[in-house]
Amino acid sequence: MSDSVLKRYSGPRSPLGAREDPFEIGDDAIDDIGCYGWLRGLRERSPMLEFRRKDGCSVAYDYALLRKVCFDPSEGITLLFDGETVRIEGRNLDDESTPGIQLLRGIQNRRVPWVRELGEAEILVAAENGTIVERFEFAEAK
Repeated sequence: MSDSVLKRYSGPRSPLGAREDPFEIGDDAIDDIGCYGWLRGLRERSPMLEFRRKDGCSVAYDYALLRKVCFDPSEGITLLFDGETVRIEGRNLDDESTPGIQLLRGIQNRRVPWVRELGEAEILVAAENGTIVERFEFAEAK
């Protein structure tokens, strides 16, 4: 029996109403792949997808509102949410940065909690075969 299971059932009980949030994802469960995060657990799913801009601003969309994911190597990844379209532009967006980890498939399977634009300096020193997110484009859906 592992220590964590033993501690969970033998430790003091928390008062009623002080339960942990079942949707809370701890930072230790997310791998930082550089320009995106990856949920480590096989069954882990992110409730929202956050877009982090290089100017420090960010916006998050509910994965439940994601209706369509399109990939075109010349245009990038286009995400159609209810009422809005988000385009992720960059290089190697459909390549595996590490075996079994790929931005496009991760978004399709809700394994990516955040994506961030890389700054000029980061793009210059990035590996040639690594996934690079250069910019986001937000538009009203047509």
